[in-house]
Amino acid sequence: MELRRLGRTDIEVSSVALGVMSFGAKTAEEDAFRQLELAIEAGINLFDTAENYPAPVLPETQGRSEEILGRWLSARKLRNRVIIATKVAGPGDRAGNMTHIRGADRRLDAANIRAAIDGSLRRLGTDYIDLYQIHWPERPITTLGRSRFSHIPDAANLVSIDETLAALGELVSAGKVRQIGVANETPWGVMRYVTTAAQRALPRVVSMQNGYSLLDRQFEIGLAEISMREQIGLLAYSPLARGLLARKHPGPAQQSAARPPVSERKIGAIAAYAELARRYGLELSTMALAFVRQKPFTSAVLMAASNSKQLERNLKSLDVTLSRDLMKEIDSLHEATPNPR
Repeated sequence: MELRRLGRTDIEVSSVALGVMSFGAKTAEEDAFRQLELAIEAGINLFDTAENYPAPVLPETQGRSEEILGRWLSARKLRNRVIIATKVAGPGDRAGNMTHIRGADRRLDAANIRAAIDGSLRRLGTDYIDLYQIHWPERPITTLGRSRFSHIPDAANLVSIDETLAALGELVSAGKVRQIGVANETPWGVMRYVTTAAQRALPRVVSMQNGYSLLDRQFEIGLAEISMREQIGLLAYSPLARGLLARKHPGPAQQSAARPPVSERKIGAIAAYAELARRYGLELSTMALAFVRQKPFTSAVLMAASNSKQLERNLKSLDVTLSRDLMKEIDSLHEATPNPR
């Protein structure tokens, strides 16, 4: 397993991380423990969770993912060998209003962040978090998952990035957090964190957790340059595009009523990538995961699986390195159908 430096820190993380957002919902504890064992055996040292997990987000299951990870860490006595990443939920989360987490006034201010970290520490059974991330920005974000920007005026009580960063700085000073990161941020937001940290001698973000896959390369427009120049690594989630790159061509017969419909444009792009993988003797999912891992701005690919068998299949991509010719062909397909919706 290749280890990569996290931002400008001395922390080294595995090039593949395990996301545990299904633990406690789709994934029962027994299978969750099996996944964690598979990850350790493969050399994975970075485990990512959040205070609002598992998904789907429900009041009766909130926090179970952290609890399961914490019980495994305690049983295996591995806390000092692994990097634990978790997240604080703010008002901008797409997972609904989530008033069961700190009520209707859930913000990214000092009081909420202090309450959130103490809850995560308790559920994880540890006294520090290696990487503490802002799950969604406080302000409304209108570019993620869309092809254009829409202006939405800030709320009168908006908590500024400066205030959020100062609150995170308090956690670092208290020894509860080692490093901080952001998730689902924009280029403007990331640079605001960077400049505020420099101006006020506050902790610097070391990572960005954003979606990135063969079907969604919007990270490359703006954020990739920031990642490379500012040394803020990508923790790439949804590398298999919510499973679309892990199964057969999703034509009409394979469409599921439980999932949003897949556009013809996206179906065509998936078919093209599947054919390219076949020509090179690869499974589409293997090619997709290796592609994300090989990008120069990627610190770690977040693998998340509903069960251990899925994880076993996905881990096979660690043995694959895509050739320069294959990477060029992937780029050609992307240029023909960029970020299909």
